[in-house]
Amino acid sequence: MFETITISTDMRGVATLTLNRPEKHNAMSGQMIMELTEAASQLGQDDAVRAVVLAAAGKTFCAGGDLGWMQDQMAADKKTRFVEARKLAEMLQALNTMPKPLIGALQGNAFGGGVGMATVCDVAIGVDSLKMGLTETRLGLIPATIGPYVIARMGEARARRVFMSARLFDASEAVDLGLLAKTVSADRLSDAVEDEIRPYLSCAPGAVASAKALVRALGPRIDDAVIDQTIGELVERWETQEAREGIAAFFEKRKPAWNK
Repeated sequence: MFETITISTDMRGVATLTLNRPEKHNAMSGQMIMELTEAASQLGQDDAVRAVVLAAAGKTFCAGGDLGWMQDQMAADKKTRFVEARKLAEMLQALNTMPKPLIGALQGNAFGGGVGMATVCDVAIGVDSLKMGLTETRLGLIPATIGPYVIARMGEARARRVFMSARLFDASEAVDLGLLAKTVSADRLSDAVEDEIRPYLSCAPGAVASAKALVRALGPRIDDAVIDQTIGELVERWETQEAREGIAAFFEKRKPAWNK
């Protein structure tokens, strides 16, 4: 059914949702965005599913948005850009509000939207060798649709350390920033994820769903107005000369004009 992701569920009701574009470092294409939205809906409505693990195939957890998809937005009209930006925003919110515990297993690097994918998880665990970074400003873009989830996880003060600079940071700093709950060696990742899953299997599923909804309601506001704002910010950025230059420089394998 899916082409860019896979889903498997074990006898206990633990589902593993795997990003499956390893040849593209699991960059999020338009198709992957739609498939993740559908997967979140399916898993959220499946009473047999007790917990979900968000994983990835290959060496990279998620390199962010697919640059080909972004390039398409540069050539699209404004209405199309809004439609595509909304699909991305709705995918993130679908995962964020899925009424199942969502545990992220980051086996490799996470950049841009990949950081956003980690922040919609209830718990994210990474290998100790990984690198992370909100790299959008290198391309003349901003972490727009992922912004509410990143800031909800990190808080404004910590977000300011990395939100605008596009600098990369290691797994230890990712823990300090609040993006990861903990780091482990690569051979311990499965065990660490299992340690997070196991307690949920002794909890009432409905109570877990209600508790997750409550903690979201009590946390930073991420409602339709906030999501609409981020969509507008992303579309506005796509229309700038900086974004055109940043995307063009990437595909032409050169430094953008501002990189001195």
